[in-house]
Amino acid sequence: MAGGWSRDGAVQDQIDASVDDAIQQARSRLPQGESLTHCEECDTEIPEGRRKAIPGVYLCVKCQQEIDNENKAASMFNRRGSKDSQLR
Repeated sequence: MAGGWSRDGAVQDQIDASVDDAIQQARSRLPQGESLTHCEECDTEIPEGRRKAIPGVYLCVKCQQEIDNENKAASMFNRRGSKDSQLR
């Protein structure tokens, strides 16, 4: 139920567009191309299983985890939106 000058379903269209944008953004961050045999950061060998599972991988698991943890700590976005979740 839309209000004002918007048509019915406009809110859902906006939600769908936001989800599509988020999916596109996530896909753009995925590695592409040929995988490296050694980690770009620490120069340890990247296991063949990882190279096959993730085409274009350029980091070992340890270095990738460190980067993921840094990004996670930097986001600090309250997705639940409740006051209680901010107190934890």
